[in-house]
Amino acid sequence: MTGEARTADGERGPLDGLTVLDASRVLAGPFCTMQLGDLGAEIIKIERPSTGDQTRGWKPPSYGDSEESAYYMSINRNKRSIALNLASEEGREVFRELAREADVLVENFRVGKMEEWNLGYDDLREENPELVYCSISGYGEWGPDSHRPAYDIIMQAEGGLMSITGEEGRTPVRVGVAIADIGAGMYATQGILAALLERELSGTNGQKIDISLFDGQVAWMTYMASNYFATGDPPTRMGSKHPTIAPYQAFETRDGYIVIAVASENLWPNFCTALDREDLTDDARFATNEDRVANREALDTLLADELAEYGTDELLALFDEHDVPASDVHNMADVFADEQVAARGMRREIDHPTAGTVSMPGSPMHFSNTPTTIRQHPPRLGEHTRDLLREAGYDEDAIRELIDADVVAPFEG
Repeated sequence: MTGEARTADGERGPLDGLTVLDASRVLAGPFCTMQLGDLGAEIIKIERPSTGDQTRGWKPPSYGDSEESAYYMSINRNKRSIALNLASEEGREVFRELAREADVLVENFRVGKMEEWNLGYDDLREENPELVYCSISGYGEWGPDSHRPAYDIIMQAEGGLMSITGEEGRTPVRVGVAIADIGAGMYATQGILAALLERELSGTNGQKIDISLFDGQVAWMTYMASNYFATGDPPTRMGSKHPTIAPYQAFETRDGYIVIAVASENLWPNFCTALDREDLTDDARFATNEDRVANREALDTLLADELAEYGTDELLALFDEHDVPASDVHNMADVFADEQVAARGMRREIDHPTAGTVSMPGSPMHFSNTPTTIRQHPPRLGEHTRDLLREAGYDEDAIRELIDADVVAPFEG
C-alpha cells in the first residue's frame, strides 16, 4: 500500500510514500505515529469498534459538542481510522492483509498480546520481511518487570524523575505532562527512522524495535545520573534550582515570579549591573560559578530579598537591557499568544467535521525542502473503514460480510 501524503499544492513530506500501521492507543504510540504523519507518512489507525482509542472519551474538555476529547484531538491528526475487531480471527486476518503492505507497524499492547494473536514480529515478517515493527511497553519485553502495567506517574517515580522534581522537604511532584509517554513516543520515532534508514542503506530487511517507558526515563537522567555516579550521593529535589549553576532558578517578585539563568561567567557581571549591585562581583563568596554554588544558601537569601523589591516587568526590562536570560512564567494562554509561537507556526488550526476549527500545537520540525504538514483532522472512529478496506482489495460484498460478522464497524457519520 503506497502512502499518499501530498498536500493540495503538491508539497512532499520527508516520509512521503511510507505507510504506517498504527495499532497503538492512549499517548506514547499515538504521539509517535502523529510525528510520522506530520513527516508525511500515511498513518492507518486501528481502533476497537464501538469504543475506539479510549482517549476519545477522556473528557471534559472537548471542542464544542464534539464527541472527541481535547486529549484525543491533540495527538491523532494526519491519520485515517479503521474500526477493526482484533479479538476475532477474521479481524486479525484483515490486520495481516494491511500489514503485508505496510512499511512500519507501531503497537503498545501488553507484552505478549500480539504474539498471542499471531500478529507478532516473527509472524508478520514472514510475508513482509521489510517491515519495521516497533513495540512500546512500560518496562520492555524482558526483565523481571516486563509483565507489569505502566502509568506515567509510576514511570516518573520509578525512573528517578520525581526524586529530583519539586521543592526540598516537600511532597515529590510529577512533571505536568505525561513526559514518560511522550519521551517513549519520541524514542520510538527515532528508532523507527533509524531502522528505515538502515533498511535503505543496507538494502536488507526491516527489524524489531523494543521501546520502554521505563528505559526512557532512566536515560533522561543524564547528568543527574552522572552526578550520582561521580559522588555516590543521589541528587535531591531542589525546586527550580540547578545543581551545578547559580543563580539559575525562579524567584518571587513584588507581583509574581521571574526565572533567571546566569549560565556562564560573563553573565554574572551583567546580572549584578542590572540590579545596580556591582558590589556582588567583588564578593569572594560569589566570584565564580563554583563559589556561587558552594555559597548557594547565602546567595539565594540575598537575591530573594533583592528581587522581591521589583515588579516582574521591571526586572524583565532590566535584564533584557543587560543581556541576562530571564522570563516570567507563562501559562498556556501566554504561550499561544506569544509572537514567537506565531512566527514559528507552533499554533496550527484544522477544520473538524463535528468540532469546527480545532487549534493544536504545530510540529517543531522545520525542513527547507520537505516541510511537515497537517493534512487530515483527527479522525472520527472508523471514519475511513470502507476506504481502507477497498484499498486493501476488499469488494463491497466482502466489506458487507465483515460488517455483518462484527469484524469491522461501519462509519455512521
